[in-house]
Amino acid sequence: MRSVPKWVLVSSACAPAVLIIGWMVAAALQGPAYDPAAQTISVLAAPGGSGYWVMTGAFIALGTCHLLTAWGLRPAAAPGRVALAAGGVSALVVAVVPAPSSGGSLSHGSVTVLGFTVLAAWPVLAARTGDSVPWALRPLPSLGATAVMAVGAAWFLFELHLHGVAGVAERAVTTLQSVWPFVVALSCLRHSARGAPEVTKRNDDVTGRR
Repeated sequence: MRSVPKWVLVSSACAPAVLIIGWMVAAALQGPAYDPAAQTISVLAAPGGSGYWVMTGAFIALGTCHLLTAWGLRPAAAPGRVALAAGGVSALVVAVVPAPSSGGSLSHGSVTVLGFTVLAAWPVLAARTGDSVPWALRPLPSLGATAVMAVGAAWFLFELHLHGVAGVAERAVTTLQSVWPFVVALSCLRHSARGAPEVTKRNDDVTGRR
């Protein structure tokens, strides 16, 4: 099993941090006119808004973090790494194609749906089998993460259709999607750390027998 560079822990940890700090600061700049329970995060990045540059910068940082993490998560299966990278690209495109200040946008909506889809699918696509696989990359936890993300995305679309608490649903699912890469990276690094003493012990045993 290939090792994970330690900087992946930084890139994966920064993803939820920049996202959450971004929407909090942007919402504060937007003022009471913005309702975080009902309105989406994308509204904060709409051109002309007070928090436009903050939220746009957060999307760019989020996408960059996902791309770096996908590059460094070498123990994950290749389809999952590609899906995580696609989620990073989607975040970058969302920054380039923001939601309009009023009304809907087919291009923005399509990119958002694509981003939700690939980030929900990447855990199960990254899964591997075998005793040497880190916990977060095993089939059952990966399938569970994908299932929870898919349910969260469905909840968001449901609330969006009913004009309900779409903001709450979106924040819940995007937080989970941004945190899971950190969970996987941490699992991989802890697995490597536990495996290193065992390898050293086996080498010492071989040396002793000589």
